[in-house]
Amino acid sequence: MNGPILFTERLILRPPVPEDFEAFAAMNAEEDTMQHLGGTQPRSTAWRTFCGFVGAWSVRGYAMFSVIERDSGAWVGRIGAHYPEGWPAREVGWGVRRDFAGKGYAFEAARAAMDFAVDILGWDDVVHFIAPENARSIALAQRLGSAIRGPTELPPPVPAGTPINIWGQSAAEWKAIRGSLA
Repeated sequence: MNGPILFTERLILRPPVPEDFEAFAAMNAEEDTMQHLGGTQPRSTAWRTFCGFVGAWSVRGYAMFSVIERDSGAWVGRIGAHYPEGWPAREVGWGVRRDFAGKGYAFEAARAAMDFAVDILGWDDVVHFIAPENARSIALAQRLGSAIRGPTELPPPVPAGTPINIWGQSAAEWKAIRGSLA
C-alpha cells in the first residue's frame, strides 16, 4: 500500500489494494451508482480505471481512497483527491456502492478527504464536478459547505457538451466550517 490510512468513526480510508478490485468492478457495473460517474464499465474497463487510481498514488502522491466499513471490512466505495491529466481543477470526488448509499458514509468519508486535501496536501481550493441532475451529490456538496460556481467541461472520455457544474470552496472556507458540520 502506497499512502496514508485515515480513520473516521465508522470507516477506514486507504489507498486501493488488489483485493479491492472485485467490489470496485461490481460498483462500476451498477447502473444507478455509475449514472453520474461516466456510466457503467465492463470489467476490463473497470480494471484500467482501478489501476489508474492505484497508479496515481505513486505518480501524484494522492488519489481516490478505498473506503472500508470498519465493522465488517466491506468495501464501501472510492472517495478522495482526484486530479487526472486534463482535469480543470483538483477535486475531491466520491462514489459509493448501492448497498452503502444513504447511510452517511459518503459525507463521513468526504469530510476526511477534504481534511486530507487541505491539511496534508496543502490545497488552497477544493472542487467537486457534479452533473446538474445529480441531486444526491449536490446535496452532499452543499452539506460539505461547497457552493455552485458555474458550468465547466471535463476532458475525454467525458463527451463534449456534457453538462457539469463546478461546486467548491476555498481551504479557508473549509477550515472555518468543518468543525461545525454534523
